[in-house]
Amino acid sequence: MNLINVENLIKAYGDRRLFDSSSFSVQEGEKVGIVGINGTGKSTLLKILAGEEEPDEGTVTMANHVVLRYLPQRPVFDGAKTVLNCVLEGNVTEENRWTIESDAKAMLNRLGIGRWEQPAGELSGGQRKRLALISVLLSPADILLLDEPTNHLDNEMADWLEDYLKKRKGALIMVTHDRYFLDSVCNRIVEIDKGHIYSYQTNYSGFLEKKAEREEMEQASERKRQSILRVELAWMQRGARARSTKQKAHIRRYEELRDRKGPETDAQVELSSISTRLGRTTVELHHITKRYGERTLIRDFSYIFLKNDRVGIIGPNGCGKTTLMKILTGVIKPDEGEVVTGQTVRLGYYAQEISDSPADGAAGRLDYMDPDKRVIDYIRDTAEYVRTADGLVSASAMLERFLFTPEKQYGLIGKLSGGERRRLNLLRVLMEAPNVLVFDEPTNDLDTVTLAILEDYLDAYEGIVIAVSHDRYFLDRTMKRIFAFEEDGTLRQYEGGYTDYALRREEERQAQEEAGGLRRTAAAGDGEKSGGARTGDGKGGRSRGPQKLRFSYREQKEYETIEGDIAALEEQIAGLERDIEKAATDFVRLNNLMEEKKEAEASLEQKMERWMYLEELAAKIEEQNQR
Repeated sequence: MNLINVENLIKAYGDRRLFDSSSFSVQEGEKVGIVGINGTGKSTLLKILAGEEEPDEGTVTMANHVVLRYLPQRPVFDGAKTVLNCVLEGNVTEENRWTIESDAKAMLNRLGIGRWEQPAGELSGGQRKRLALISVLLSPADILLLDEPTNHLDNEMADWLEDYLKKRKGALIMVTHDRYFLDSVCNRIVEIDKGHIYSYQTNYSGFLEKKAEREEMEQASERKRQSILRVELAWMQRGARARSTKQKAHIRRYEELRDRKGPETDAQVELSSISTRLGRTTVELHHITKRYGERTLIRDFSYIFLKNDRVGIIGPNGCGKTTLMKILTGVIKPDEGEVVTGQTVRLGYYAQEISDSPADGAAGRLDYMDPDKRVIDYIRDTAEYVRTADGLVSASAMLERFLFTPEKQYGLIGKLSGGERRRLNLLRVLMEAPNVLVFDEPTNDLDTVTLAILEDYLDAYEGIVIAVSHDRYFLDRTMKRIFAFEEDGTLRQYEGGYTDYALRREEERQAQEEAGGLRRTAAAGDGEKSGGARTGDGKGGRSRGPQKLRFSYREQKEYETIEGDIAALEEQIAGLERDIEKAATDFVRLNNLMEEKKEAEASLEQKMERWMYLEELAAKIEEQNQR
């Protein structure tokens, strides 16, 4: 059954046309993920479907009796109403009051909002988003429209929501940057690209393949058009005689081929390496403790960040992740312990939220972006020029690399979409040429294309990256070490990305269950001693064999590339030795080269030790599989 039908949609803001005679429909039971670069109209499409905005032209038809619920990107509540009343408003009747209140309280607890009588005006932006999500999920609806539903959810909440939406039978249309979420929940991907809507009956992984096929077909058609056009042009240049009907048709065909537009390639954010050299002392945390009232958020945490470290911080909302980032960056002070920052350290802090209020910026709580300031001035306030791998690049040129056209550069920040403002803020951070990047939820509101480019950039970035993120894909793709907040404020270290962390936690949970089962079995055996010993006949319990050895996801990727890394380091050391011979009389340069060689040799030693461990593990896995 067709629930929504959109035909010949046209929507423009000034000279910018978001939709150009586009059509779109949703069938019963479909779970649709909408993707596209920031500013293409993803949120606008949801608003049009929800009836909050009108198209300039075209029709939106809804099937009879269809109930639709909409989660906006930035929900608004009456600040005087309680949390519980905000959730129940519009959802409760005399018949369902007891059930709906019970469900509401369970969801509020699940999403970390435990004070039901708290006024909504006291909630943070993230809490308001979760409140709106609960309100939408509680309502019986044929279609859910969700704009960035995973923003402000921690990893466990995102897992819960993913499972909830997979089991839900109604139709779903959502905008999200969470690629694991799109893969797991959606059975159809809709892409908005240059005013057109493309539909793919698959999840996100399938979409990437099918989009590549579509673009290849478009390029093949363009190559064929150009080939025919060359032949036709040669015919025209020989002197076309336009007297016969046949010749006139030939000329018309040439003109049609000549005037037909070729496929437009997507503009992409261009990131060049922007950083400054990092000295021996980086960032060191020594016995950090931070309390608020009687609650200890961070308890006796120590860690020394190594050069090129990639560290992810995870934990439930409110546990202290952002507090730790602000301690790192000097925005707030710890109650106990100290932060040691090297003289050469240049911190770049990409905050979780952006504010229009200068008071927030002055207080160091949020990044402040003046909506009345021009885009170009916002970047020039940071740096007029920045040195990259391509040489000295101006603020205007960097903005173009970040997809801000000259027209947008001289427009106001207040006219940018949420995603465009996040992209602009990211550029501001990078323009500071930091050698330590601190990200607090970097994936919120950035489109999947920009995220992929950022991830590639971080691969080659010569500095430390520290990230708080709920995006499991981002953590797997970029991080080499995870610190997870425990309930008592301690942080526990795990090697690898998010998947490695999750596997380790699951193994620990199974081991605890197994240990508990063994204890119960032993206790039962003690009680049955008078009746004789029981044999393992399969009825009195189950036994587990030893767990199979296997590579983690991160170890497998590392094993595939480590020999190349070792070869590159050996080549680097050989090159440094040649440079040292040439610089025998230049003592300043000689000292620098010797220092670089020492660091490269230390890295090589670490890589060799890691390679030996992985080789030994691979041999054991092979031996195990041959048994």
